[in-house]
Amino acid sequence: MSEMKTKKREMKVIVFQLLDEEYGVDIHQVKSIERNQDITRVPRTPSFVKGVINLRGVVTPVIDLRSRFELPEAVHTEETRIVIVNANDLEVGMIVDAANDVIDVPDDSVEPAPEVVGGIDAEYLDGVVKLDRRLLILLNLEKVLNPDEIIELRKMKETKE
Repeated sequence: MSEMKTKKREMKVIVFQLLDEEYGVDIHQVKSIERNQDITRVPRTPSFVKGVINLRGVVTPVIDLRSRFELPEAVHTEETRIVIVNANDLEVGMIVDAANDVIDVPDDSVEPAPEVVGGIDAEYLDGVVKLDRRLLILLNLEKVLNPDEIIELRKMKETKE
């Protein structure tokens, strides 16, 4: 009698930094990782919306994840990246301190997020992953880019096109 082997399910995650914490988003939601570039400010937008960039002919709204999570602002460096993600049918750039890793995360290693992690409210999180000595915080992009704000970002994008 042969034993059926159950294949462990994994997801690929793009890892990026904010402050001293590591965050991750499912690779299927990430379109590209760009170097920091000039951002055109747009008036009357939430403070975490930094403006728009022209990314290969596509006007893309950009948010600062530090501002979004009410973390201290940072000086942008050579390591600063804009992670272009797709959430709620909208392409958005997220400014992060650094993005430098793609890892496989076994589904069974994802634990529910505590109420607050790294100063960030649990509603923005999909869970946490403990890998060796690393703690990875998985973001829920649909919540990070909530529908009310998405409407604002869509309007902003339409006025720039």
